[in-house]
Order: sequence, then C-alpha cells, then structure tokens
Amino acid sequence: MRILIINPGATSTKVCVFEDENEVMRAGIDHEAGEIAKYPNVVAQADFRKAAILETIDEQGFKLDDFDAICGRGGLFRHIPSGTYKVNDAVIRDIENPPYGEHAANLGAYIAKELGDSVGIPAFFVDPVCVDEFEPLARYSGLNLPGFERQSFFHALNHKSVARKAAEQLGKAYEELNLIVCHLGGGVSVAAHKKGRVVDVNNVKDEGAMGMDRAGTLPANALVNLCFSDGMTKAEAKRIIGQEAGIFSYTGTKDFRDVENAAFAGDEKMMGAFKAIAYQLAKDVGQMAAVLRFDVDAIVYTGGMAYSEKFCEEISSYVSKIAPIMRLPGEEEMRALAEGALRAVRTGEYETYE
Repeated sequence: MRILIINPGATSTKVCVFEDENEVMRAGIDHEAGEIAKYPNVVAQADFRKAAILETIDEQGFKLDDFDAICGRGGLFRHIPSGTYKVNDAVIRDIENPPYGEHAANLGAYIAKELGDSVGIPAFFVDPVCVDEFEPLARYSGLNLPGFERQSFFHALNHKSVARKAAEQLGKAYEELNLIVCHLGGGVSVAAHKKGRVVDVNNVKDEGAMGMDRAGTLPANALVNLCFSDGMTKAEAKRIIGQEAGIFSYTGTKDFRDVENAAFAGDEKMMGAFKAIAYQLAKDVGQMAAVLRFDVDAIVYTGGMAYSEKFCEEISSYVSKIAPIMRLPGEEEMRALAEGALRAVRTGEYETYE
C-alpha cells in the first residue's frame, strides 16, 4: 500500500511517500516568499504548489498512478470530531470559502483531492486543527455574545499522534488515560486529553501562554485600548497580536534556539523571556490538570522546543508534582497522516465531513 502525503506550510510544502508503515521518501519544497505573495489568497496557490509537488515526486522516481491514496493536512474547516475524513465536495466548498479564515494547511486536502481525482484514487485528511471534542463547560468564556464562545483550535494531528505514542509507552490504550499534552513549537497549545478525547485546550491563537510570535492571553482592557488607538486598523491589530507579539516582542527573534543560547550565555533579557514562556505554559498545564480534576496519568511535552532539556526542566519545576513527565520531542504529523490514510484504505472506514 503506497500513500502520498502532502503537508503545506506558509512558505514550504512537505511531501512524503509511505509504503505501508514505512517512510520511503521525504522532501521539503521551499517557496520564495515573493512568489507566494503574488497570489491573492491561499486557494489561488493550489496550481503553483501542485506543479512543485508533481515535479518533486517525478524527480524521486514516482508517478501519481503509483499511489493507492493521497492524504493532505487538514486546515481551518468547520469543527469536527477527531478522525480520518475522505475529502468531499463539502470540504472543498469550505476551503474555497473558509469559515474560520485562511491558512496554508487548507491546501493539503484541496490539492490531495485534485491530484487524486486526476488518477482515480481517494484523498483523505486526518485530525485538522479544527478538531472539536470539547465538553459543554469548556465552551463558556466570560461574555454571552455571538463570537465569544471558546473554540477548539489546536495542533490536533500531533497531539493525537503523540498521545497515542505516550499511551503505548505506558502500556495502556489512549482511551484509558488522562493526559496533558503540551505542543511546544512556534505556536503552542496545551490540552486535556480525557479517555481519548480532547475536552479542553488553551491555544495560543486566542489564549493561554504566548508563543514565539503570538500573544496568547492579553490584558483585556489594554487590548481594547490598543485596538482603538489612533490610526490602528483591524488588520494591523491582528498582525501585532498574531505575528509581532510573544517572545518576538520581548527579544526581536522568532527562533527559540537563539533565545535559549543567549539566555544561558548570560543575556538577562533573553533569560527573562525564556523563563516567562515556561512560567505561562506551566500555568496552562495547571489549568488542564484542574479540568481533569488532577487525575492525570502523565504530562507529555512534544514539538520542536521539547528538544530542549533545559526548557522542559523549567516547565517541570512548576508542574512535576501533578503527574509523571514524558518528553517526546519533534512532530509526528507526516506519519500520523499516513497511518490515518492507511487505516481508511484498508478498512474502507472513514468519517464523512458535513
């Protein structure tokens, strides 16, 4: 069984080939920022990226009709439960008219279907960022107005994959455990996994700890003042809190390695930022522990920043009494996509997006 995996990012596209559970090819296609900027929206990039993907697999000795299925990363679709989904017309409509905004990840399913249709093979996506398994109480914010309900957006693909890997190491099924999973990357998300479901999450897009360039939770009145300051537009305010905030606003860099290296070389400003993000993440862990009524089997660190033992130790200095700590650095996104597609092809069972 041979599966083609497509994972679009802001200025790159990752491509993998799996033969059953074995990865046999991986390539990263870098796109010039200037080239990407030519397109008026994300969907308009589809043909450009599709051509690059076809060129790459051809260079690696593959053709489209060599594959049994294609699986693309999912994006900002409507909220759906965790699972593997076949790309249908409803998905395509929501990619072309995105209900929660544009993101490069939206292109994964879109390109997968176009390529799959061209050779008559199925296209899938797995655990997109819009996976929603919230319990009712998690949806309350602090204001009963339209648009203020807390929503589930997080690194679902990696969360679910790493949670299952942690469960395997603990010798139990994922559905038997209560876990707190901390995705530590450019964006961060800390979630409560309760018996196989993500029942609450702090996602840096809206709340919780700051990320490398996103603000997380901000003082509400100060944010209102910023938005209504002289000359401030909606687009500018969103750019500030989504691209120029977080660690970047304190240090001038979006590279966590630069922060850590400078911090431990004696730079007090960098050390302050290093400790601050760990402190905020620890508070998120504490919140998720309360969601699970402090019945927690393990706290799991994943993502790129989890490679830093010093950083993980800093977070753990606050939360280690809650539960045992597990460190599973990096991301399992490509393998998670492949495994989801393999299950769907082998069993013929998958979810339907509506």
